Amino acid sequence: MSGTIKRYRFMAIFSGVMSLLLWFVELPVKHLLHNDSLATSLTWIPIVHGYTYPLYVLAAINFGLKARVPLKNLLFYILAGTLPIASLIVERRVARRYS
Repeated sequence: MSGTIKRYRFMAIFSGVMSLLLWFVELPVKHLLHNDSLATSLTWIPIVHGYTYPLYVLAAINFGLKARVPLKNLLFYILAGTLPIASLIVERRVARRYS
């Protein structure tokens, strides 16, 4: 179970950071600043985020099944990855409870 928690925590933190970069760096540069050269240099952020979130979902499902959490909590863990800071908050709660 220790490896499952570590995988979930890593993916929650990584996904949270990528979500923060997407919401507060890439999107404002692209849509508010209209700086094409800077936006072009930041195209890696949505690509990495696009690959990271499904891996986070798989890690959350794996953790939820191994820890035998209720379905409501499992869905909460999965949906926490959709908001920039929520996955980081849920990761801390999981670490306190299951470590």
